[in-house]
Amino acid sequence: MRIIKGAQKARSTILHRAPLDDRELPPAVQDLIRRVFGAELGPAQVVDRILCDVRENGDAAVRRYNEEIDGVSSEAAKLPLEVSPDEIRRAKSEVDQALVAALTVAAERIRAFHEQQLAHSVKSFQIGGVGQVVRPLARAGFYVPGTGAIYPSTVLMSVIPARVAGVSEVIMATPVAPNGVVAALKLVAAEIAGVDRIFRAGGVQGTAAMAYGTETIPRVDKVCGPGNIFVTLAKKKLFGEVGIDGIFGPSETLVVADAHADPALVAADLLAAAEHDELATAVLLADSAELAEAVSAAVEAGLSTLDRAAVARESLEARGGIIVVDSIAEALYLANEFAPEHLCLHVSIAAHAVQHVRNAGCVFVGEHSVESIGDYTAGPSHVMPTGGSAAYASPLGVQDFLKVMSVVRLDQQTVDKIGPPAAAIARAEGLTAHALAIESRLRREHS
Repeated sequence: MRIIKGAQKARSTILHRAPLDDRELPPAVQDLIRRVFGAELGPAQVVDRILCDVRENGDAAVRRYNEEIDGVSSEAAKLPLEVSPDEIRRAKSEVDQALVAALTVAAERIRAFHEQQLAHSVKSFQIGGVGQVVRPLARAGFYVPGTGAIYPSTVLMSVIPARVAGVSEVIMATPVAPNGVVAALKLVAAEIAGVDRIFRAGGVQGTAAMAYGTETIPRVDKVCGPGNIFVTLAKKKLFGEVGIDGIFGPSETLVVADAHADPALVAADLLAAAEHDELATAVLLADSAELAEAVSAAVEAGLSTLDRAAVARESLEARGGIIVVDSIAEALYLANEFAPEHLCLHVSIAAHAVQHVRNAGCVFVGEHSVESIGDYTAGPSHVMPTGGSAAYASPLGVQDFLKVMSVVRLDQQTVDKIGPPAAAIARAEGLTAHALAIESRLRREHS
C-alpha cells in the first residue's frame, strides 16, 4: 500500500473525494447506452429518460428496460413482474439449511437491536395544548441490486428496521437473471426479513416504478436501498416525489491504529474493506511509521489468499493507502473531517478514543470489534452514510420509517393567552385574515 506522511498531503490525495457523478463510465456501459437510446448520453441523461418513460408507460417501460439494459431474455421479460408464492417456496429448498440458520441468527440480532432503538426513539407527547404523534410509514420500497453477486445481508439490514418501525407493507424490486429468475438466496432472505411482495424490476426502472407506481407495482412512501451510479442518481432526482433513505456511494473504511496495534489484524480489516468493490476506500491512519510498514507488508501478503484479490488490489491501488500522522489525536481529527462510513479504532484505550469521534456511520471500538461482523450479525444496520454524509446523516434505522405529526389542541384559556400576540404578528405581516381568524376565537368580556 502507498504510504504518505502528513495531514495536508492526505487531504489532497488519499482522503480527497471525487463527486459522485464525476466518473467516466466503462466502455461497455457507454456502448450499451448507445445501443438502447441511440445517442451518446451521460448518466444523468439516461436516468431522466428512464424516469420519464416509466412514469408515462408503467409496466411496459419496466419490462423493456429489464430486457434492453439488464439482459433479460424476450421470453422471460413477459413473465409476471411479481414473483409468485410458488417461486418463493421453491427457493427455500434450494438454499443450504445451514445458511438459512445463519441468516435467521442475523435477523434475530438485527431485530433485537432495532426493537431497542424503537424503544428509545422519538415518542408521542401532549403538553400544554400542543404535542406530537408518531406514525410509521404505510408502504416502503426496497431496491436490492445484484444478479451475479447476491447480498442477502443487505435485505435483512434494510427491511427489518422498517418492519420493527411498524411499516404496514414492504415491497422489493430487484433485477433478475436472463431467464427471469430471482436468486433463491435473495428470496429466502426477503421472506426471513418480512417482505410482502417482490417484483422483477432492476435498476432505475425498478426504483422509478416504486416511486411512481405502475399497473402492477404499487407506489411507496419511501424508496430505500443501495445501487449503482444510475440508481443513486435516480434516487436524488426522485426525492420530493417520494422519500429516500439516503445517497449511498461505494463502501468506506478508515482504520485508526497506534504503535501497539497488531499489524495482522489491521491488515485483515483493510483487506475486508477493499474486497467490496473496485471503488471501495480502505485507509489506515497510524501514528507509527513502523506499524505502517508492517501493515503494508501484511496487506500484500494477504492479497494472494483472497478469492476477490483482483478487486481488492484495484481498490487499494486506486483509493487505499496509509497515512502516517503525528498523533492519534490528529488521526481522529482527520477521521472526523472525512466522516467515513466505518471507523475502526485499533488503539490502546479505544473506549477513550471513541469519545472524540464526531462523524462516522459506525465506530468499531477495539480490535475485537470486527467491522465484518458488523456487516452481518452485530445488530445495527450496515446501511450507512457514505461520501462524507456521516457529518449530517445516520445509519438506516427505525427512525427512517417513522414520521411525526404535530398536534395542536387548545382550550379557551390558552387561546385568550396566546391569541393576541399571534394576531399582532399576523397584522404585522399583512395577513389580516389570519388575525381575524384568531380574534374571532377570543373570549369577549361581558359588560
